[in-house]
Amino acid sequence: MSTPSHSPAPLRLGPIEVPMPVVLAPMAGVTNASFRRLCRQAAESALPEAARPTAPGPVPADDGGLRAPAGLYVTEMVTTRALVERNEKTLAMVRTDPAERVRSIQLYGVDPVVAGKAVRILVEEDLADHIDLNFGCPVPKVTRKGGGAALPWKRDLLAAILRECVSAAESAARAAHRSREVPVTMKMRVGIDESHETFLDAARAAERAGIAAVALHARTARQHYSGQADWSRIAELKESTRLPVLGNGDIWVGDDAVRMMAATGCDGVVVGRGCQGRPWLFADIVAAMRGGASRARPDLDAVIAVIREHARLLADEMGEDRGVRDLRKHVGWYLKGYPVGGAARNALMRVGSLAELDAALGVMRSHLPVQVPYPGEAVEGPRGRAGHPKRPHLPNGWLDSPVLDADQAELLGEAESDVSGG
Repeated sequence: MSTPSHSPAPLRLGPIEVPMPVVLAPMAGVTNASFRRLCRQAAESALPEAARPTAPGPVPADDGGLRAPAGLYVTEMVTTRALVERNEKTLAMVRTDPAERVRSIQLYGVDPVVAGKAVRILVEEDLADHIDLNFGCPVPKVTRKGGGAALPWKRDLLAAILRECVSAAESAARAAHRSREVPVTMKMRVGIDESHETFLDAARAAERAGIAAVALHARTARQHYSGQADWSRIAELKESTRLPVLGNGDIWVGDDAVRMMAATGCDGVVVGRGCQGRPWLFADIVAAMRGGASRARPDLDAVIAVIREHARLLADEMGEDRGVRDLRKHVGWYLKGYPVGGAARNALMRVGSLAELDAALGVMRSHLPVQVPYPGEAVEGPRGRAGHPKRPHLPNGWLDSPVLDADQAELLGEAESDVSGG
């Protein structure tokens, strides 16, 4: 199937210019600094040589803003309450890699006052250049307390959070005498289920509040990650708002990103599960957006090199023992579709040091042909468990009214504990 030609316009978020409008979605336990760096480096490798930054760190724009030459790479989601309470783990997550081009941090919160305080911390302490707000988490333990993808049903609450966060970002930037404003964006789903859609009302609230852009995962909370994302809803959102719209859902290869933008008119794409074990997907997307014929199709030796680099970065970030253990979750994703055998996979899941990893990779490689090419479609689909549609878990009476009552407000206070993004 041919791919429509598409040369995207740069995405503009306040003072931030994103010439290649692709965003790495936050994924709990996945998008730490090491993985973000791998994805960013892959994307930048697909830029023309003259456009590649020559040094790590921020890239100033001619107008005094910032440039993200090959996309935005967002932190793992952090809860606003944990940040305000100065939780040690949370503070470590928002202290980003100095090599980042733009420091993009995603917050999850359910209380306007607490969310505003969290934004002020990030801005006043110069910890972020861009803040994203998550209203897309479909996990039952979050939605049953009214958080995540359930929250936009309460329109007044959503509007209050958005207003408070934008206002806090603006006032904190002035108070701290920052040279640039810090734009605030939001990510959401189509709604709770097919009968309770929220995305259009949420976008209107975002526009009124001064949100810089909205991202839509084109599934409902009920769908979780099952079935196919309905890209027509992204097109519907684009037609209904003046804000930049980012599309999310079912981007497995670079040509999918180009097709989504051509089909929906969206201003950029957000990539989540498709890049698990495939940081080179960002090189593929940048190449496709630029209209070239080359694509990222790594053979097994190239994948092994990425695994080794990922392990080295993790060891530098969190220590060798913890870093190698953290790598284990990625191994199955990296090797999906490659004929390495179950014994080799099991051996890699047991390694406890960089030396053991290197040895296990060497043994695995020694039992395979000289050339192990890219497997094609076997690696170009969903990663992890897509699951099945599930009845949304919501607080009692949640759908009775778009107005939050006292009991629901009390329950919301528990919604920030132990959550993950979506």
